[in-house]
Amino acid sequence: MKIFWLRISLFSFLWAFNILTESVRIPISIIIFAIAFGIYFLLTIPKALLWKYSGLLLLTGIHGLFFVEEISLTVLLLLYIVIDASFRLTKKKLIILLIEVVFLFLLLSYLRDLLTIENMVFYAFIAFLAFALNQSLNERREQYEIYEQLLGEYRTLKRLHLAAEDHARLEERTRIARDIHDSVGHRLTALIMRLEVLSIQEQSNAYDELKQIAKDSLEDTRLAVKTLKAKESEGITTVVHLIRKLESESHLLVQFTIKQGVLSIPVTNKMSVVLYRVIQEALTNIMRHGETRDAHITLGKSAIGDIYFEISNPLRDPKPFVIGFGLKNMRERVEEMNGQLSISQSEDQFIISGIIPKEEG
Repeated sequence: MKIFWLRISLFSFLWAFNILTESVRIPISIIIFAIAFGIYFLLTIPKALLWKYSGLLLLTGIHGLFFVEEISLTVLLLLYIVIDASFRLTKKKLIILLIEVVFLFLLLSYLRDLLTIENMVFYAFIAFLAFALNQSLNERREQYEIYEQLLGEYRTLKRLHLAAEDHARLEERTRIARDIHDSVGHRLTALIMRLEVLSIQEQSNAYDELKQIAKDSLEDTRLAVKTLKAKESEGITTVVHLIRKLESESHLLVQFTIKQGVLSIPVTNKMSVVLYRVIQEALTNIMRHGETRDAHITLGKSAIGDIYFEISNPLRDPKPFVIGFGLKNMRERVEEMNGQLSISQSEDQFIISGIIPKEEG
């Protein structure tokens, strides 16, 4: 946005300077400038750009032919329009525009008796410069697109690698749990049955304590087996895992920054749910209203041991935002935990940040 206002300010300055110093009919020049300004402002809409730039060239050329004493500033305006177009037009459309502007250059020079070899070489050089600039910009765009594709593939492979590791880890835990169940569990069951038989045979309570120890051991073993079979499901690690899963499902590009100490914070299940839901809602908000598919999530630990978080999304064209139901729901969730949530927008970022206090022991 800043670059656009800089461009339109320079365009307006060149026109104003041309009118003040060279115009022979200022009122008509101002009308032509107003039309040209409107067309230039419409360049923000990326449709029919070639027609808009051609219209600017035509208006500038007509003004230079009939309403100014000298054409030096008109040539400078035409040059500015061509350089501006080289940043936005495709190669084929720019070639068409260059043919148009060279024709205008030659026409202006011929009618003003300025058609010299030097001017022709100058016009050819300007056309070559604009074409070379356009080629360079197109190559950079292609390189950026390739980079984005490679980055997306890298993230996909990384997610697949993490999923494969998680699957392998779960399989190993399941195997260990099965071995424990088949060996220790069965032997403890057999031991309890044997103690029960001895207790009945001898009509004695002397084995009750041993039976209870064996039963407690069997229960502990079952609990251990159940835990081993289940996925890890507590702490910040779980939140990160869930967000990574959401990232893969929604095709967002999420960059995580986990500050030192945050993984060691004792997190209750309620805190994990609130933190995950808030981040989930923020990412959903980005998918619905964001101009890009990028998000940056930061998790950290405050000086007093609270969890602080920040979710930011880059903006290309900032617009006023309204706190809707989703954002209100996020704030209520955090405030229920006695935390704080802040929603703000800068010139290039939409930021949701907050603090969830630690549980008092």
